[in-house]
Amino acid sequence: MKCPFCGHENTRVVDSRPADDNSSIRRRRVCDECSKRFTTYEKVETIPLIVIKKDNAREAYDRKKIEAGVLRACHKRPISAEQISNLVDEVETEVFKREEKEVPSEVIGEIVMAKLKDLEAVAYVRFASVYREFKDINTFMEELKKVLK
Repeated sequence: MKCPFCGHENTRVVDSRPADDNSSIRRRRVCDECSKRFTTYEKVETIPLIVIKKDNAREAYDRKKIEAGVLRACHKRPISAEQISNLVDEVETEVFKREEKEVPSEVIGEIVMAKLKDLEAVAYVRFASVYREFKDINTFMEELKKVLK
């Protein structure tokens, strides 16, 4: 690692620990030439993920979209912000474990619905009604019957 102060190429790591967000490593370094200290962060590089929408359009994966959908489904339900965050983390982990560069939005939606079904029935039905685009009360009732079984 090159020293940001003198440009010398020999630096040493003097301290290493997880960063606050636990998704990177914080390293304190010292330059062998000028003895100044500086901090670097090391993070795992993830594959850029492309989501294939229903109309075959492609867009970059955006965690915020999943969070927004789950938040709407959980509105005024007894579900904590931590539970929602954990659910989104689980969905994201499952999607990235696939190690595919492109993932259909249907796959992500089905994973979200499976996680919501285990978390809270009303939130699940709300999400499913939007995601599956229920056209009438009969399709809505069919989904409710599945939940009640």
